[in-house]
Amino acid sequence: MLPQDFIPEICLGSNIGIIFRQINKVYAMRKHNLKFSFFSLLLLSVTCAGAQRDSSQQWTIFEQLTTEEGAELTLETDLTSFIGQKKTNNYVSGILRTKEGKSFQVEIRPRGRYRRKVSQIPPMKIRFNEKNLVSDGLDTLNEIKIALPCFDSDLGNELIVKEYLAYRLFEKITDAYFRARLVNLTIKDTYDPKSKPKKMYAIFVEDEEEVAARLGGVPDEEFGIPIDEFDTRQAALVAMFQYVIGNTDWEFAMHRNVELIKMKESGKIMVMPYDFDFSGLVSAPYAMPSSESGLQSVRERYLMPSGLDAEALKSAAATIKEHEKDFYQVCRSKFLSKSTAGEMIRFLGVYFKNMDGKDEVPVTMKN
Repeated sequence: MLPQDFIPEICLGSNIGIIFRQINKVYAMRKHNLKFSFFSLLLLSVTCAGAQRDSSQQWTIFEQLTTEEGAELTLETDLTSFIGQKKTNNYVSGILRTKEGKSFQVEIRPRGRYRRKVSQIPPMKIRFNEKNLVSDGLDTLNEIKIALPCFDSDLGNELIVKEYLAYRLFEKITDAYFRARLVNLTIKDTYDPKSKPKKMYAIFVEDEEEVAARLGGVPDEEFGIPIDEFDTRQAALVAMFQYVIGNTDWEFAMHRNVELIKMKESGKIMVMPYDFDFSGLVSAPYAMPSSESGLQSVRERYLMPSGLDAEALKSAAATIKEHEKDFYQVCRSKFLSKSTAGEMIRFLGVYFKNMDGKDEVPVTMKN
């Protein structure tokens, strides 16, 4: 069989990767057959190259902008007007520029609930021109959600990085998640060109239409969907993950900080959580536990089972346990200080220590 490092990294997760894996299979079947020729591999390689070109045409703007963790982007827009109308959903035009000099005409509008009210710059939804995306060979999925620091300070940046890492933790336990990527964002206010550009970390999160298309489903906006219509395994992973990170700011029935995707093939509802700033893992100074939990602090944990049976939750806990070391590694981010990373690891460690060797479903846990 061909060595794994023969397959370029870009192949994994694309059509070209499938082609190379087929080469491996064919080669394995014929490794004792001297008639298997180099020409066969060459022919498949040509096919592979064609597949790579086709696959690149299906890239989304989200994927193109976030190929590198901490990518540097600059947004030029009328920031003064944007902030002034944060209670509306009105769009403001702007230009998004990459470090390499590529520019995109965009529109931005405020989004979110709580953070829209309290942030110095509210969270954004950014929309690209579909025709321009097509001319660049990209998919027409043209919207991205952006989470920004609530505070124009080092603390604000630290909180955004911690929330970003919560997204990356969830990626470790499931294939169904919102892709979230950290960006070094500079915002230039065109209303006042002499004002100092604002530099910050930001989280680019793929839009619900994009995650639905990626997973083979459609967004489901219905409220109060019975739990037996959910993909039980995924729903249990969400409930247990929220417990692990100390988050009670979510709910299945009312779509609170979760997106529901109805899978076309199975008909089941997949759940993907987002917005983790109220979690104990992030510990934002404004974060509070839900009143229903009875908790005094987000650093405590309260399980919200949402009608899921104990066996599903136990299975989810076992899955998370398998990724304990992965969780700690995610926290050791180059974008965080060692002390802050250590604080996150200690918070997660309390959960893993308390659950070690136990085959039960937790309800409350105090740090």
